[in-house]
Amino acid sequence: MNEQGPRRPSKPYRRPKKDPVRLLAFEALRAVDERAAYANLVLPPLLKKARENSGFETRDAALATELVYGTLRRQGTYDAIISACIDRPLREVDPPVLDVLALGAHQLLGTRIPTHAAVSASVELARVVLGDGRAKFVNAVLRKISRDDLDTWLQRVAPPYDEDAEEHLAVVHSHPRWVVSALWDALGGGRAGIEDLLEADNERPEVTLVARPGRSTADELLDVLGEDSGLPGRWSPYAVRLTEGGEPGALDAVREGRAGVQDEGSQLVAIALANAPLEGSDARWLDGCAGPGGKAALLAALAAGRGASLLAAEKQPHRARLVARALAGNPGPYQVIAADGTRPPWVPGSFDRVLVDVPCTGLGALRRRPEARWRRRPEDLEGFAPLQRGLLREAFNAVRVGGVVGYATCSPHPAETKAVVEDVLKGRGGPAVEAEWVDARPLMPGVPALGDGPDVQLWPHLHGTDAMYLALLRRTA
Repeated sequence: MNEQGPRRPSKPYRRPKKDPVRLLAFEALRAVDERAAYANLVLPPLLKKARENSGFETRDAALATELVYGTLRRQGTYDAIISACIDRPLREVDPPVLDVLALGAHQLLGTRIPTHAAVSASVELARVVLGDGRAKFVNAVLRKISRDDLDTWLQRVAPPYDEDAEEHLAVVHSHPRWVVSALWDALGGGRAGIEDLLEADNERPEVTLVARPGRSTADELLDVLGEDSGLPGRWSPYAVRLTEGGEPGALDAVREGRAGVQDEGSQLVAIALANAPLEGSDARWLDGCAGPGGKAALLAALAAGRGASLLAAEKQPHRARLVARALAGNPGPYQVIAADGTRPPWVPGSFDRVLVDVPCTGLGALRRRPEARWRRRPEDLEGFAPLQRGLLREAFNAVRVGGVVGYATCSPHPAETKAVVEDVLKGRGGPAVEAEWVDARPLMPGVPALGDGPDVQLWPHLHGTDAMYLALLRRTA
C-alpha cells in the first residue's frame, strides 16, 4: 500500500505561446549582440517581413521598436538590477538569457505594460527561445525585479552621487562610466547639465526631414503631412519634424529623393559650410567623407542653386553607392566616386569649399545608436585620431588658398574635435597648415548656446540635435 496516497496526475505539457512582437524584439537584440549589428539597420527589414508574413499592425511595430531601443538604451541600468537579483556574476549568464531578462526588465520598469503581463509574456518568450528549464530562471528573476519600481531599484544599485558621482550617473542614466566622464569633460559645468545630456541620450529622437533646395520645400512637406503629422524645424529652413503619426516613406518627396531623413544638426553643418564667406571663385565643392549621403545631397542641392558642382567621395564602395542613390535626380552637376580621402585622386587646390565629416566614436549620436555606447572603448579615441588628422590635412590640400574647409564630427569629445584641428594647424603629426578660423556661429542664425566660438558644438539637450561639432577654417597660404 502506498502510504503517501495516490499520485497526482502530472499536468499535460502546454506548448509555449509565440508572441511575434517579442520574438522580433529578441531577434533584433541577438543580431546586435552576435553580429555587432546596429538596431537602426536590423529592425526595418525585420518589421517589413513581419508586416508581410505576420500581419503586423502599426501598434505592433511601435511596441517592437520601443522594446528594442528601450532595452538597448537602458542596458546598463538593467544589468545592474539583474545582477542584484541573481547569485552569480552577470558574465556567467548566457547572452540570450540576458536579452530575455533585459526585455522583461524594460517592460516592468520602463513601460506601462502591467506587471503580470510583462512577466508572463517574458516567460513565454523564454520557453520559446530558451526552453522550459531556463524559463524558470527568467520567471524567478523577473518576479524579484517586479517587487519594486525603477526609482527604488536605482536607490539600491547606484552608489550615492556624493560618494561616486560618475558611477552614480553611469548606473542611473545607463552609460558606461568612461562615456559619462568624456561627455562631462566636453560639456563642462555642474551636475544639471550632464544629467540633462544623459537623459536626452535616452529619449527617442524625433524623425526630421530635409527638403532639398530647388527640389522641394519645407512648406510643401508640411502641407502634405498636415498639422497632425508635421512641425517646422527648430533651426534649419529646410527641416520638418515628424510627430507620432508621421511616416517618411509615405511621402512622394522622400520616395522621389526630393527630400530625405536627416538630423537637423547635420543640416546646419552643411548650410554653414555653404554660407561661409568666400572671396573669388565658388564653383567647385567637395564632400570628402560623403557616406551615406545626407550632407552630400543637401550640399549638392545648395551648390546647384549657385551654379556650382559637387564632388562626393566615399572610401567604401557600398557606401559610395548609397551616396549616389541620395544624389540621384539632383539638377546641378555632381559626381560620386569611391576614393580614400587620405590618398585623394583629385588635383590639390582645386576646390573652393571642402567638407570632411570624419569617422569618429559616434558619442554625439547615442540616442540614435544606443548600442554604440556599449560597443565603444576609450582606446577608440586614439584609434580614430590619425585618420581624422589625415583627412583634415588632405582637406586643406584640396582647397584653394582663400577657400574654406569644414571639419565636422558627430562627437563632442575634445580629442575628436578641437584637438584634431589644433594638431593639424600646429603641425603635430605632419606639416603645419596655414589657415585662419572662421566664426561658425553667425552661420547658424537663431541657434542659441553655441559657446564661445569660433567653432560650434551642438547638443541633444540644448538644441534637440545630435551632438555635431563644426570648425570652419580658411586656407591662407
